[in-house]
Amino acid sequence: MVGLIDTRDDFGSESVASAHPVGSLSKRLIDIILAVSGIAILAPLFIICFLAIFLTSPGPVLFRHRRIGFNGKSFGCLKFRTMAQNADGRLQELLAADLVLAAEWNKTRKLQHDPRITAIGAILRKSSLDELPQLFNVLRGDMSIVGPRPVTQEELARYSTSVTSYLACRPGITGLWQVSGRSTTTYSKRIACDAFYARNWSLALDAKIIIVTIPSLLSEGAY
Repeated sequence: MVGLIDTRDDFGSESVASAHPVGSLSKRLIDIILAVSGIAILAPLFIICFLAIFLTSPGPVLFRHRRIGFNGKSFGCLKFRTMAQNADGRLQELLAADLVLAAEWNKTRKLQHDPRITAIGAILRKSSLDELPQLFNVLRGDMSIVGPRPVTQEELARYSTSVTSYLACRPGITGLWQVSGRSTTTYSKRIACDAFYARNWSLALDAKIIIVTIPSLLSEGAY
């Protein structure tokens, strides 16, 4: 959230881990209310996205990727599928054949021009509609509306001394990093945002992040 906070890039050492996720019951109640409301209001968009993928690309409509959540629990993070089938295998082929792409992936964990993304997938990503199924992750308690971006086990190793900050939260559909530049920021900035959020969580901070999420998506595209 540009101008709102200064997360900096040196994370320091902290211990945020708890028996309950950041925000505890009050945050959970708000998550349930917002998730149920969002699913009901956005039901037509769910149907449109489902049909668009089903009719244009062979394979399952939903994609489930293993991510790490609160206290290190693994869960299946849901998205509308935006890539061709066997995307993971194709990625390894691309990285092995192109050192420039490999360097970009190692730095940001994504490719700016990813050839695995389908035409419909590109639209869904740019509008972030591919994230809609994560509302069901919120209902299940795997995720929160606001929190750190969910990471893989491999990525978690990059958090170093800030790993306890990440593990103290439920991962979020949106979060401080997503409204702080996303694709234009470094991975270390992303970690700094997650650490700041865990140490400074409040309902007011969540509200600010939610309020600026939509204009942030419109101005910066997919992350």
